[in-house]
Amino acid sequence: MTKRSSRSAEASVSIKDIARAAGVSHSTVSRALRDSPLISPETRARIRALAEEMGYTPDAIAQSLQAGRTFTVGVVVTSIADPFFADVVDGVESVARPAGLSVFLNASLNDPEQELLVIETFHRRRVDGIILAASRIGTEYVERLAKIRVPIVQVSNQAESDRDFLHSVAVDDQTGARMAVEHLIALGHRRIGYIGVTNRPRSNRRRFLGYREALRAAGIAPREGWVRTAQLHGVAPDGDVQAGHMLWPTLWEAGVTAVFCYNDMVAIGALLACREHGVPVPGACSVVGFDNIALTRYVVPPLTTVHQPKRTMGQLGMQMLLELMEGKAVDVKHRVLEPQLVVRESTAPPGR
Repeated sequence: MTKRSSRSAEASVSIKDIARAAGVSHSTVSRALRDSPLISPETRARIRALAEEMGYTPDAIAQSLQAGRTFTVGVVVTSIADPFFADVVDGVESVARPAGLSVFLNASLNDPEQELLVIETFHRRRVDGIILAASRIGTEYVERLAKIRVPIVQVSNQAESDRDFLHSVAVDDQTGARMAVEHLIALGHRRIGYIGVTNRPRSNRRRFLGYREALRAAGIAPREGWVRTAQLHGVAPDGDVQAGHMLWPTLWEAGVTAVFCYNDMVAIGALLACREHGVPVPGACSVVGFDNIALTRYVVPPLTTVHQPKRTMGQLGMQMLLELMEGKAVDVKHRVLEPQLVVRESTAPPGR
């Protein structure tokens, strides 16, 4: 019977237990487990083997006190139900894991006050850094945010206020929207609608500007009824889908032959509305989304969309956070990535 099995299942093995079993001092065991060169390789190997046999688990709190770090980062997302954040968090973890960092995830539910409370909780738990995905915190919270004494990086900031004291990674929303609408114009569409949302004000505003910019460059004056914005406040999993489903019929009645949607989930709602009304896509109405979530390849028809490099955004945000945590100077404080148009089967020349 090993020493480990002779102990009660509830008892935890301490460094003193290992020292007693090995016949050495407490400090010798502590140094050996830290790979100190003051202890011979043979003794280190023997003590490590004994510690593993006895089931020793290092005290994470004690380790963090010794190192001055907890080797953890906090990530705040709006909702874990939004497929956009799955790719962002995957990118964050792909960089954090090899760096020996654990990721704590929490949702703000589209509530700036809740978001700040989560940040403050992470701070009290002594995380080494924080990533804010699609942050909603506005100017009224800047003073409280400035008191957080850990590095913070924003990914796809949604607050209308610019917080230059924070680093950020984002996609060029306005350019992406312009590309989407230019694609529809190139197909021959002249009556193009837009479905937006209110609960992501920054990106919605920029995507709408890109929509208007493309129309203006083509000499198209948008008519009343071509633009609809869903008054969303919460983060219901199907809220965006419902927005597209509810608002597309009003655009169809206004005579549009194509619709550019704020994101892919809104576009999927529009596709559902087209099917219910017997309107073939893209035969009678073309539909374009934004984000390029995985689902866009599998809906019918597969959705034309603007690719947002979500995983790359998470990776760059985490890499930026690592550099800040290590006290390094970050070359670019605000990274803006270029979107790409992904053409699939939901767009074609107008047939209405």
